[in-house]
Amino acid sequence: MTAFACIFVPDFPVEALLRTEPDLRAQALAVLEGKAPLQTAFALNEKARRAGVSTGMTKLQVEACSDLVLRPRSLLQEAAAHAALLDCAQSFSPRVEDVSCDTVLLDLVGMEPLFGPLPKIARDVARRASALGLEANVAVASNPDTAVLAALGFSGVIVIPEGKEAEQLGNLPLEVLFTEGHDQQTLEVLERWGIRNFHALAALPEIALSERLGQEGIRLQQLARGRNSRSLVPVEPPLVFEEAIELEFPLVLLEPLAFLLARLLDQLCARLSARVLATQKLHLALTLACGASDHVGTGAPARPGRAQARQIFHRTLHLPVPLLDAKVFLKLLQLDLNAHPPGAPIVKIQLSVEPVRPRAAQSGLFLPPSPEPEKLELTLARIAGIVGENKVGSLQLLDTHRPEAFRMRRFAPQLEEQAARKPKKASRNDKPGESQKENEVTVTAMRIFRPPLCATITLKEGRPAHIACLKRKEICGEILWAAGPWRTSGDWWEQEGWARDEWDIALQEASGITLYRLVRDLLSGQWRVEGNYD
Repeated sequence: MTAFACIFVPDFPVEALLRTEPDLRAQALAVLEGKAPLQTAFALNEKARRAGVSTGMTKLQVEACSDLVLRPRSLLQEAAAHAALLDCAQSFSPRVEDVSCDTVLLDLVGMEPLFGPLPKIARDVARRASALGLEANVAVASNPDTAVLAALGFSGVIVIPEGKEAEQLGNLPLEVLFTEGHDQQTLEVLERWGIRNFHALAALPEIALSERLGQEGIRLQQLARGRNSRSLVPVEPPLVFEEAIELEFPLVLLEPLAFLLARLLDQLCARLSARVLATQKLHLALTLACGASDHVGTGAPARPGRAQARQIFHRTLHLPVPLLDAKVFLKLLQLDLNAHPPGAPIVKIQLSVEPVRPRAAQSGLFLPPSPEPEKLELTLARIAGIVGENKVGSLQLLDTHRPEAFRMRRFAPQLEEQAARKPKKASRNDKPGESQKENEVTVTAMRIFRPPLCATITLKEGRPAHIACLKRKEICGEILWAAGPWRTSGDWWEQEGWARDEWDIALQEASGITLYRLVRDLLSGQWRVEGNYD
């Protein structure tokens, strides 16, 4: 059996704005389009219609209505809402048709073993759309066109059984057939005939209707009877997860910015969760108003003729592991913006994430517990805000002969299982006591002094003979013997070149003879003690 579901979002431009301002859902709202002062009402919600507002009214006419909220149309938010609608559909079926900006179709063939019976699927689709910030009508029928007409004509969730299409669609007004851009002259002809609903159109004789309206009339009648059948045209939209807000008034403080970022992050996380994805990279783009009248925070002089200039402030967060936690993302963005403020009022916010597969980690019984990546990333971000970004992370040794050459990289713990090392089995040819002798090999370690200790050296025939160190009194006296020098150098082609001689020396101390590593910098001529041997 074939089954198709249609998701239709009434008053789509209004719903796109309500995703970022859900508090306005209980109020009468009108969306304006055009340039001031010639703005007109483009879309309304049901409460605004009940207040007497209609589309096409000018802004002056609309402002006469009390308790009416006005918002300009935002194409960016509509594009984000349409992407969320596609995410909702593709979380239930891989075959999705993009009918229009407010309507999508999905093929439910074979989905019942996964999601349950069709009524349950329809309710789950409606709940998923509501979780993404869109209040939608969901209709399920045996052919795509019937599902679309039912979603356009009925509110809420409806499932039309196969063979009951004409009966279920019969009471719908005839205007539903012409919402998809059909010829309005045909609608006027049918109204003059007294045809008001689908049932009346379906009852007309086919031959007479064909003689008067041609094949278009027959097609409309087949739609009214629910018998029109066609193939679904699936689309594969790119995985782009981006949300945006165009502000009516510029933002200056970071607290209201964090409030708006929280809403955008909730929407992005809901969309990623619908596709069973996570993210490892967040990109924030803030459009700044850098005019002379609203410029704050940077101290740059205003330039004549650039009062309406706009510049983009970019920040990118790289996460060590895939995460999906809106609260963690918000805190990381707050810490980053506190360390790198935009410096000017904000007029538009764009937030996007790169989708990745969620991490799959299973703890082992014999492995030490590791910190949660979310808490660890927040802790590192707080430390970086205090000591600096380039002073937090893990060390990475550089591919060079320069001693202790390293750079700081982002700390990313690898959650890998470590197999327990098995003890070496004794071979039959091994003599008794050989394995014990191998474990008794003496290892000498050197303890590094950080920073190295400055020393004064007295040379005798070009070799160190006496040492004096002000910071450590025990490193003082005659050098019993010295081995070296071992000369190393490198990076001579750069400004930070280096060259040094290394000596191993022995001193007589109260505890006995101690070995030290002595280094002379050939470029500066300074002597330093780098460490001692155990």
